[in-house]
Amino acid sequence: VALAGSGPAFIYMLIEALADGGVKSGLPRDLALNLSAYTVRGAAEMVISTHSTQVGSLFSLLHSAELKDQVCSPGGTTITGVEYLEDKGFRGSVMGAVFSAFCRGKEIGNQ
Repeated sequence: VALAGSGPAFIYMLIEALADGGVKSGLPRDLALNLSAYTVRGAAEMVISTHSTQVGSLFSLLHSAELKDQVCSPGGTTITGVEYLEDKGFRGSVMGAVFSAFCRGKEIGNQ
């Protein structure tokens, strides 16, 4: 529930934040929103399409860190943005959001 149920809201927030960054950088809102949504879609499709072997009923996926590394040029724009996200606690914030949703789900289940 916390990941698959609440996760879409977190992704919507990511799309909104990407679009806001695009607007801040000078893009029109509609274009920024479209680029953001298709960027998330494309990235998700890359993760899904990189399965290498089937294990039981699940696929073994190429780790998303490997995909991230493939688009980070040394000294480039992407690695600079990744560094900024790391400095601001991006991964920890997302992990915390999922875990807090999980904890709330358990509370609701116990009522």
